[in-house]
Amino acid sequence: MKTHKRKKNSRIRGARTVGWGFRQKHKGHGNKGGFGMAGTGKKADHKKQAARDSDEKGKYFGKQGATSRGTKRIKYEKINLKDIKDNFFKKVGDKINFSKHKILGNGEGFNAEIKALNATTSAIEKMEKAGGKIVLVKKIEKDVKQYSKKEVKSEKVKDKKE
Repeated sequence: MKTHKRKKNSRIRGARTVGWGFRQKHKGHGNKGGFGMAGTGKKADHKKQAARDSDEKGKYFGKQGATSRGTKRIKYEKINLKDIKDNFFKKVGDKINFSKHKILGNGEGFNAEIKALNATTSAIEKMEKAGGKIVLVKKIEKDVKQYSKKEVKSEKVKDKKE
């Protein structure tokens, strides 16, 4: 007499692996290290090339985060002489205000007075040759206090020396 055998698809219904063992084994994607950027740590070896070539250069590997107070960079808005001449210069003797910018020397000088926070030496030379000038604005910087532990000498130490 023939007994009824249960079908395989009814036995594996509801199971994640469907008879292939570990969930990841039958995906057909090899040993990719996980999803997304998993497996790409400092010491890991998966997807290093993808992390290196990503849009955010230098943002994935290495140190990120807070720096000490002494290492804060001075940041300027920068603009070239060429851009000033093309977009802002209208007539000879103009007074152009770029008091929050650093003037870079790419381009030719022209006859105008530019007020700027900072400027490169090449930009200043080019402007003076053409009959113009760059006036640098003095910026008052606040002193950054460096916090350090004060040494407290106890009286007991002095007594022992005597």
